[in-house]
Amino acid sequence: MRNKFDEQLELLNRELIEMGALCERSLKIIVEELLNGDMTHNEEVIQAESAIDQKERDIEQLCLKLLLQQQPVARDLRQISAALKMITDMERIGDQTQDIAEILNYGTLGALYHDHVLVQMAKATMQMVTSSVDAYVRKDVALVEEVMRQDDEVDSLFLREREELTAVIAADPQSGEMALDQLMIAKYFERIGDHAVNIANWVYFSITGNHGRDA
Repeated sequence: MRNKFDEQLELLNRELIEMGALCERSLKIIVEELLNGDMTHNEEVIQAESAIDQKERDIEQLCLKLLLQQQPVARDLRQISAALKMITDMERIGDQTQDIAEILNYGTLGALYHDHVLVQMAKATMQMVTSSVDAYVRKDVALVEEVMRQDDEVDSLFLREREELTAVIAADPQSGEMALDQLMIAKYFERIGDHAVNIANWVYFSITGNHGRDA
């Protein structure tokens, strides 16, 4: 019976890693688009959101099966309950990455594509998601702390971006629509970073039994 349970836990592990990889892939495409303005793969991001949603449903069903049909010990319960929380944040990352892709599809950002602060923010946010998933894969508390450090960086970049875009609008009201689109993208990146923090916190809980920062 325990062997079967361990096999299902390993399946849960693989499914979570695959869901995280889908989120990472979508974010990587978005970062590349911000760097070069090439929308070739933008539709892939929008389609990936459906795959992420399906992964969430599959993992949720697997977790419920493990809880109802097996008798997990405390450590197993932590892993399963953490997984249920993590997939919610991964699904939101998928949603918000799709939202960014849809804004980029409008084609109104123009020269603001090359805003180095937004690109920095995009890269830092992508690294946060990668680190949070890697923390789960490696059961690495040090990577959890790295995600927290990166979150402070993303928050600082968002404040800087907001200030710069406010100045852009004040100097040239005709740029208002582009600047607001850019600010919306920055806000989505900030939220994605927050979800990465939540994932990292639940990884920490699954390893230690403690929450660390509030998740």
